[in-house]
Amino acid sequence: MRPEQWRDFKRAAKREPAAGVPLALIVDSPWIPGYAGISHFDYYFDAQVWFEANLRVEREFPEIILLPSWWVELGMAIEPSAFGNRIHFHPDRTPDQCASLVRLEDVDCLAPVNPLTDGLMPLALHRYRSYKSRIHDAGSVIPMVAARGPLCLAAFLRGVTNLMTDMVDQPDAVKRLLALTTRASIDWLTAQAEAVGDDFEGILVLDDIVGFLSPRAYREFAHPYLKQIADAFPPDCVKVYHNDANVRPFLGDLPDTGFDVLNWSHQIGVREAQEKTGGRMCLMGNVPPLDIAVRGTPEMVRQSARHVMAASGGGPLILSVGGGVSPGTPRENLRALIEAAARP
Repeated sequence: MRPEQWRDFKRAAKREPAAGVPLALIVDSPWIPGYAGISHFDYYFDAQVWFEANLRVEREFPEIILLPSWWVELGMAIEPSAFGNRIHFHPDRTPDQCASLVRLEDVDCLAPVNPLTDGLMPLALHRYRSYKSRIHDAGSVIPMVAARGPLCLAAFLRGVTNLMTDMVDQPDAVKRLLALTTRASIDWLTAQAEAVGDDFEGILVLDDIVGFLSPRAYREFAHPYLKQIADAFPPDCVKVYHNDANVRPFLGDLPDTGFDVLNWSHQIGVREAQEKTGGRMCLMGNVPPLDIAVRGTPEMVRQSARHVMAASGGGPLILSVGGGVSPGTPRENLRALIEAAARP
């Protein structure tokens, strides 16, 4: 993104008065390789191809704030690789990975992650350092870094079903696991922030597994750890939380984590989200990413986007889809989002 786009996003995130509604989208490897007509292998492993694909998207959609901006990610493979999970790469889609923590009691044997040496993390950091000056020369900045959240990382290690069962059967061991994964999220964000240098002003934390919890389980197994991540960074840092699963049961609790922005599911209406968060977070959404953004017509996209903006009633809003940009989202539908944002 360009510096002026970041200023607009930051102003909206901090709920400061501004003219108009910014348009921002989370873009990453589920969408970019297919849109650019390249293989996932080339996007992940050929740094020049990665650079040119991201530059193309920026230049074709200059009206869109692309988050987190020049993201070095390998389809959710980076963090689990640092814990020792086996990663399976494919030429035409994002990678798979295998849970490695077969017995929960072995959590106490796991060493903390070192982003400078472990798994694919050093490769990502090297790309940020190597391409930072070229990104600046292209007129862009890298103000935001991203990481998977504590429950997402715990699910990578244990598997989702096992993790849900563990919360009932072995809650103390789960909390030890979450302490480890929370530390990993913070350290990974910090290492990336150091790699991008003076550009750094924000974090994006992605954790959909939180949306599988009851209100009681959320307060015990999610809220303290999300808050710990937010508290690890200064108050003026822009903090974005992505969860397009079911956050309805604890929407009222999320502002107390310290995150500024919530990118949430289209299945929860804007007004309900506003009421339950009490205007204490900027909402980022809420056009349906599949039924409308991928499968809909441009006119359907425009209508949905205008409905989202009207439903916000002037409350803090960043126009987006209810999640990230999904594979197969066509150019004309992104142009329709741009048109709706420009002429609500």
